[in-house]
Parts: sequence; structure tokens; C-alpha cells
Amino acid sequence: MITQEENQTTVKPETPLPSHQHNRSGCVLLAEDDRALRRYLEVVLERAGYRVIAARDGVEAIKAAITSSIDVVVTDAVMPNLDGNEVCRFFRSNPNLARIPIVLLSALERREDSATQPVDAFLAKPVSPEVLLDCLDGLLANCN
Repeated sequence: MITQEENQTTVKPETPLPSHQHNRSGCVLLAEDDRALRRYLEVVLERAGYRVIAARDGVEAIKAAITSSIDVVVTDAVMPNLDGNEVCRFFRSNPNLARIPIVLLSALERREDSATQPVDAFLAKPVSPEVLLDCLDGLLANCN
């Protein structure tokens, strides 16, 4: 059994953050239960020019999606309360949210049930800032 403590990711301070902006805009809904990783990704995305709404789990993510205008979702696959797959099912079944691109992050290998969810991108953890930003750039460019 993995405890919450064991599930925490340590972000190394020497990990460089991208400092360049590519005229990025838009709002990213970031759902990640690991506090340190969530904050790190939030900083990466904000430095890149995105507005970020951070959620600790799938329930918070869904509440934020209903009350805010978002352009893309980045969600952890494994979270308490509602996991990333359940978040994805909610988005795809809601006519107002179905068009929003979803990026699923996971430290686990891609599972079959993940493959059947209509996510727009699957990224393995740990994900580099460059890979995440390139993925978001591509998804948002296809939406415009």
C-alpha cells in the first residue's frame, strides 16, 4: 500500500525552469494531488505565460471547470476522490466541456482503461517542462 507520504514527489531545486515565453496565453486547469509537483508545474506554466487554476483532486478540478473558463486540462491519472480517468469521462460527457483538450499525466504505464478514454495526450511522469509546454502549444494551436 502506498501512503500519501510515499506518493509525494520531490522536486529538485536545481531543475531548471524554462524562462522564455512564446506568447502563450490561455487558462490551464491543472489537477495534481502531489502538492510539490502541482506547485512546480503551476510555476512552469505561469512563467510560460499561461493562467493556471490548480486543483488538488478531481473533485476540485470539476468544480473549477464548471465555474471558470478554461482552455486545456492537465490532470494526474491517479488522484484521491476522482481520478484523472473519471475527470476525463466527466469532461467528455458534458456538452459545454467536451471540446476542451485533456492531457493525462501518469507515473504508471498507460493502462487499457486510460487508452479508451478520449484524452488528447498522454505524458509519462516525470514530464519535462519543455515536453509539457510543447504538448500544450500543439493542442491549443489545433483548437484555434
